[in-house]
Amino acid sequence: MRSAKSLAPEQASLPWHPPGLVAGVDEAGRGPLAGPVVAAAVILDDLHPIAGLADSKKLTAARREALFDEIRARALCFSIAEASVEEIDRLNILQATLLAMRRAVLGLRLKPKMVLVDGNRLPTLDIPAEAIVKGDALVPAISAASILAKVHRDRWCVQVDEQYPQYGFSGHKGYGTAVHMAALREHGACIHHRRSFAPVAKVLV
Repeated sequence: MRSAKSLAPEQASLPWHPPGLVAGVDEAGRGPLAGPVVAAAVILDDLHPIAGLADSKKLTAARREALFDEIRARALCFSIAEASVEEIDRLNILQATLLAMRRAVLGLRLKPKMVLVDGNRLPTLDIPAEAIVKGDALVPAISAASILAKVHRDRWCVQVDEQYPQYGFSGHKGYGTAVHMAALREHGACIHHRRSFAPVAKVLV
């Protein structure tokens, strides 16, 4: 794997990559204290590029929502998968994230010849794959995957906020903000909190 210094936007088309479909993969939700970790895999249509793809964290919520719909409509195929809170607590967050990524790739309607994954770790696959640090800013297919995963998880947070309004999930999206920590201390953990995460475990003592 290349060092971060040698990364370049054009690396997604390096000569050694096998010809054929390329899938980008990214995740959302590794850091929060609650909810599933979400991964997405996307194979874009090179004949119909999507303008404005970028790391989902650098886009406004409104722009992510618009691109979410455009990606789903114009990509050759996509897949969104999760690893549950129970799996996160049993396996650890890294292994659960890799599991969600594997599920996303396996869920693609078309089988890619190459998989490009954001970060420095790869899920177990029977397809050639490369981990690319900061890939969500370098490779359009990874950018698209980051947007699908982020919007899917944010929508989950909004739905859960309706069930458990005392925690404020729609605002902090499950991260350990001051508001979230105060709610945990006052109300304890709900069924969606990750018991293996230290801030949650502390309130359960």
